[in-house]
Amino acid sequence: MNFILIAVIVLGAIGLIAAVVLFAASKKFAVYEDPRIAQVSEVLPGANCGGCGFPGCSGMADALVKGADAGSIDGLSCPVGGAEVMGKVADLLGMAIANSEPMVAVVRCNGTCEHRPRIAEYAGLRTCAAMHACGAGETACGFGCLGCGDCEAACQFDAIKVNPKTGIPEVDEEKCTSCGACVKACPRNIIELRKKGPKGRRVFVSCVNKDKGPVAMKACTVSCIGCGKCVKECNFDAITVENNVAYIDHTKCRLCRKCVTVCPKHAIIDVNFPTPPPAPKPKEPAAPKPEPVEKTAPEGKPAPVEKPALVEEPAPVEKPALVEEPAPVEKPALVEEPAPIEKPVERPKPSHGAMLDSESSISIK
Repeated sequence: MNFILIAVIVLGAIGLIAAVVLFAASKKFAVYEDPRIAQVSEVLPGANCGGCGFPGCSGMADALVKGADAGSIDGLSCPVGGAEVMGKVADLLGMAIANSEPMVAVVRCNGTCEHRPRIAEYAGLRTCAAMHACGAGETACGFGCLGCGDCEAACQFDAIKVNPKTGIPEVDEEKCTSCGACVKACPRNIIELRKKGPKGRRVFVSCVNKDKGPVAMKACTVSCIGCGKCVKECNFDAITVENNVAYIDHTKCRLCRKCVTVCPKHAIIDVNFPTPPPAPKPKEPAAPKPEPVEKTAPEGKPAPVEKPALVEEPAPVEKPALVEEPAPVEKPALVEEPAPIEKPVERPKPSHGAMLDSESSISIK
């Protein structure tokens, strides 16, 4: 019995000592957690997508609370929750946030099957990371999209899909939260986050091929050749050419679209702009009026007489009031001249032995 009692006493003493030590250690090495972190975590969507730049929503909540203690939470934004969630967080922490422009994922490759035909067949693991590790892929372009859908698998919001006809991913702007998961999943850095733009309008270079012009044109018919025409056309210094490929800075671009029209390879894409009306057809010049042909009358018939053109008669002029004319002066009567007196015609006397005129009936013997 004594041994049992001694064992119980010893064990109880050890437990008491351990409890005291643990209590002292917990007080000495205690980590204080701000209760606001839990409150902010409840407001955040809980997607844990990493689009904010932190491992999850708890890390984002911790950064927001620390930023509030420092006096500013500018630069911290939840792409999934957007402005609505960030407004609630700011009210909770008693801070003001700047209105950040919404972003959207953009696929900078236009090398569809039509412009970039397949020259090989890949038979390995069907992922972009594995295909990229093996080489250029199934086309001659070592910079374009591989089309295996790593970005589609990484997106938690079903906002990006690979079009089976073109082999290029397409982004649904309404579903995209600009979390950046697809950007991290692309091994060739084709996808990037850009300003969504007013009314969803944006302009970007849909090519990342860094080969020189002739080589790039052989691989893809719509690749950028680094000619620099877009740089000369831009008045806002928003376009630069580096490593044989152009790039448009979305923070400087004013969406004038002049670069779109001058690009000889149609590598610059404009999105959500209204379709311009068709150019008016040039007016055809009026056909000259045929000159009037003089009609010649056939032989034996008079030529037809052309009727004169009708001339508009002038408006009738009002006649002035009639003025009484003076009475006519009577002319004196003409005096009849006396009729002329006829003189007797003297006839010559006939000579002897001559015949009288035929008018005379007497002859002298």
